[in-house]
Amino acid sequence: MLAMALTKGRLEKQSVKLLEQSGYGIEALKNKGRALVFPDSKKDISYFLVKANDCVTYVEHGVADIGVVGKDTLLESNAQFYEVMDLGIGKCRFILASLPEKNVLKKQGHIKIGTKYPAVTKRYFKQKGLDVEIIKIDGSVELAPILGLCDAVVDIMETGTTLKENGLVVFDTVCEISARIIVNKASFRLKRNEIQALLNDLKQALKEVEL
Repeated sequence: MLAMALTKGRLEKQSVKLLEQSGYGIEALKNKGRALVFPDSKKDISYFLVKANDCVTYVEHGVADIGVVGKDTLLESNAQFYEVMDLGIGKCRFILASLPEKNVLKKQGHIKIGTKYPAVTKRYFKQKGLDVEIIKIDGSVELAPILGLCDAVVDIMETGTTLKENGLVVFDTVCEISARIIVNKASFRLKRNEIQALLNDLKQALKEVEL
């Protein structure tokens, strides 16, 4: 049997829909109740829902053979796993944003950047040849430049509505993000055929969606 960790929230509904289109029996995932583990009614596979960071942890330690998680989480992780497939769902992007008069790409001297994603931010500014002070923020990052905690923020943007409502503008796209399939390294050796069959089913469903 395969165990599959699905990320709660933003990716959950799209992941379940894709599995259903692939012919999997995900009725239990649609009617969750108080259950924590959900058996597939058609395939030899079980599912469980976790937060994004925990998805990576469960896959790394082999509790889950496979996981569906956003690329944003993977870019911040040092965990060991195989990233095997871009599902093309849950699309959004990392952006650099601030108040209109604070374009840090043109600023001289000390720069402070607020973000929930320090690893992504550090790599981005290193590529730009800029040495910045990164301030880790766990809440609403839009507030930080408004109150003067930092010069700009690096964050995930889907629609951009929240930024606009707070008077912030986007100065650059750091990178594009989408949901990825990750696989435990040992599982990829021991359950290669089962995993490959699942990947093939998902690929076929994605092709049919494109058509």
